[in-house]
This record gives sequence, structure tokens and C-alpha cells, in this order.
Amino acid sequence: QVQLVGSGGGLVQPGGSLRLFCAASGFTLNYYSIGWFRHAPGQEREGVSCISRSGDITNYADSVKGRFTISRDNGKTTVYLQMNSLKPEDTAVYYCAADSAWFCLLNGKYDTWGQGTQVTVSS
Repeated sequence: QVQLVGSGGGLVQPGGSLRLFCAASGFTLNYYSIGWFRHAPGQEREGVSCISRSGDITNYADSVKGRFTISRDNGKTTVYLQMNSLKPEDTAVYYCAADSAWFCLLNGKYDTWGQGTQVTVSS
């Protein structure tokens, strides 16, 4: 069974940090660019960040630039999203997804999705 598993979410105070993890099951993550998306209640899904197969290309939404960092460890087939200086507006369910393209675009063709991990930023 081909699937992505996202984890690492939780409750954090404003200004705090979390690290999200995206791992693959049933396929080799190394052959895919990976994106992180978030969906907050009452809002449209938003592309947060993505990273190319090799890790050389990354893209970020303006709302998270300078605060979030995406990276990947192809040896461990895991993609990370380090989230610093978190704000209440970062509260959402975060999903990772895979795109077979070698580059990465936030509006790319992501056809394999993880189950989501809740991030709540609140005091």
C-alpha cells in the first residue's frame, strides 16, 4: 500500500517551534518532490512549502518565509518541516504530499497525500 505518513503536530504557544515529519510507506520517497500544505477551518487549503527530489530547490508561501524551513534526508526517506516563530494563524491540519516531478511547485500535481497532522498555536 502506497502512503505518506505525516507526524509531529501538537499544541504550542505563540513564538514556539514544531518539527513536522513526512515518511513514505510502500514507495521510495527519493523519487518525488514533496510539498507541505495546510487547511484551516473555513479557509482554502494553502501550499506552505515544497522541496525537489534532490533537495536543491525549495519554495515557500509568503506567509511562512523566514520562519519555516523544509529539508529532506533521502537516506532516511523523510522530509521535515521546521516551523519556528509560530503564530496563531499557523493553526491548521498540515498534510504532506508527493509529486513525481523532479522540481517543486506549490501548485504542482500532488497525487499522493498523507493523513494530516494537527498544529495548534495558542496560549
